[in-house]
Amino acid sequence: MNRVHHVRVTRSFIYTCILVSLGLTTSCRKPIATAPDREAIASAVRGFHEALAKGDRGAAMSLLAEDAQILETGHRQTREEYEAEHLAADIEFAKAVPTIQGALIVRQEGTLAWTTSTSRSSGQFQAKEVDSENAELMVLAKKDEEWKIRAIHWSSHAHR
Repeated sequence: MNRVHHVRVTRSFIYTCILVSLGLTTSCRKPIATAPDREAIASAVRGFHEALAKGDRGAAMSLLAEDAQILETGHRQTREEYEAEHLAADIEFAKAVPTIQGALIVRQEGTLAWTTSTSRSSGQFQAKEVDSENAELMVLAKKDEEWKIRAIHWSSHAHR
């Protein structure tokens, strides 16, 4: 292959990559239809967080479905395990450490929904400084006109 042909092929390849990249970027920004039950779904998620912050175990647990699964730090817990083993610590943390909540994204397909959000927690917990960035995924299902949380996945890392 001569040098001129190689340069044309390389430029052509680069231009194609740029156009594809721009196309992917703009396609990711297309609006997604609003969830029909957005407010009820968001209310269930907010209600769960508010219950933790108030220390209301009953309210928090009432928003979890019977078969709920909670995933955090590489561990999985059933609803019962969460209530017995980790709920108290989550309440203690929520009461002690201020958290700034990011936007809640809500998606719905029929009687299933999922939410994603990020947040930042800064303060002291159990005599240790906390400054973390957090991500949350909740999966909810509608049964008898009520949205219940079926799964929660939390992850976090130190703020950079």
